Amino acid sequence: MNKKEVKKVVLAYSGGLDTSVIVPWLKENYGCEVVCFCADVGQAEELDGLEEKALASGASQLIIRDLKEEFVEDYIFPTMKAGAIYERKYLLGTSMARPLIAKHMIDVAHEVGADALSHGATGKGNDQVRFELTFAALDPRLQVIAPWREWDIRSREDAIKYANEHNVPVTANEKSIYSRDRNLWHLSHEGGLLEDPWKEPQESMFLLSASPENAPESPAYVDITFESGTPVAINGEQYSPAQLLMKLNVLGGAHGIGRVDLVEGRLVGMKSHGVYETPGGTILYAAHRELESLVLDRQTIQYKDLVALKYAELVYDGLWFSPLRESLEAFVDATQGPVTGEVKLKLYKGSIIPVGRKSKFSLYREDFATFGQEDVYDQSDAQGFIHLFGLPLKVRAMNGLPVSGVKMAKPDYSRFKRD
Repeated sequence: MNKKEVKKVVLAYSGGLDTSVIVPWLKENYGCEVVCFCADVGQAEELDGLEEKALASGASQLIIRDLKEEFVEDYIFPTMKAGAIYERKYLLGTSMARPLIAKHMIDVAHEVGADALSHGATGKGNDQVRFELTFAALDPRLQVIAPWREWDIRSREDAIKYANEHNVPVTANEKSIYSRDRNLWHLSHEGGLLEDPWKEPQESMFLLSASPENAPESPAYVDITFESGTPVAINGEQYSPAQLLMKLNVLGGAHGIGRVDLVEGRLVGMKSHGVYETPGGTILYAAHRELESLVLDRQTIQYKDLVALKYAELVYDGLWFSPLRESLEAFVDATQGPVTGEVKLKLYKGSIIPVGRKSKFSLYREDFATFGQEDVYDQSDAQGFIHLFGLPLKVRAMNGLPVSGVKMAKPDYSRFKRD
């Protein structure tokens, strides 16, 4: 399909400079109608007046969908239940949002009869992959247009000049030195001073969380109730998924919870330095992990940890709608039945301290764990167990073998014939 064959395109639209410029660029270079789509995933950006701005930029219409509840219930909670964390720190806030947005872009394309999709992701980042792999998985018939991989615009000044030449309304306020992505789960910061990973981030950069130094001197206690791995209540009061997360964001942010400073490996091959604020999400991960420790057996927890690594990689790489991720989610769901109960946490100056956990499915029994002599556990049985468990080590020692092969003698090469 070439440029002349595109009749109507659905553009992922935020109202910022880049996507505002993309509207006339698509019309000029592809001769197509542009339908703008904005997904409300809790980015806290002003949506009022967005339709007028899109129309003034040349779009035929703007479609806005409130996806906050779907985002938390169908994307955030499954990832949290999996325990997925990318490169030990990142709770995948941007990664989870992109497949949701792309899915609804496809739905809108079907509704309005569009034959193409477009996004404002650059050619250097991960988001282009996340958008386009979702497009490929759900409707590969739609053409994908990525302006950043085609146009000559290379700077903010270039974009402003193009906007002025095409009568696109742009706000003249000063641009932040940071590149940010915000949704209901997190706020990410990149660029600016963060391009030097040796420099400490400025306190003024943080928007969701107080510094630990400025957090309250008294701790806050929070009790989170789970049903089959899903958080449903805070301090005994039930909330919808999005409402629950918003409440924890405020509570966690006030106590300096959820700051992460990470140098991560992007899918496209380069390293990037980012700082993330995920106050409510960090609380949920901690609470869920504590409850699992109470109700899941050792082997299941260990295997779930392996699954979590792969799950995180798939989400980060844009493979949300893939057979493997869906299969891993089925495994995770199969483990979550007994993850039902309550966890009490103490929040204090950036730290989360578990102070209580309870469940009707608890595997912990005081009479099993006590050091006293009980009918349920005869301490003399341990002797036979230790003998059999350590038998391989005993046989190795009886044969005069070292524990590690590192200490084995190297071959005497002087005995070998040389040419």
